Amino acid sequence: MSQELKILLVVAFLAVILWNLGAGLYYMLVDKGQSKRTVNALTRRIALSVALILLVILGIWMGWITPHGVGSNPPH
Repeated sequence: MSQELKILLVVAFLAVILWNLGAGLYYMLVDKGQSKRTVNALTRRIALSVALILLVILGIWMGWITPHGVGSNPPH
């Protein structure tokens, strides 16, 4: 799997998560508690967030993703 495809997959997940967060806010303001659309949108957001976290953990475990960042290469 190419690096660009990995980044695109994560960005797509984040975009859909933000979309559902915005939809939840919109439904909360428009429906005024009369429907379950807000709960459904926020439930989808949580499910997508958990799926993204599990996907990243799987990618690290399978060696598809190499973690890096703070503390991975300390200076001497």
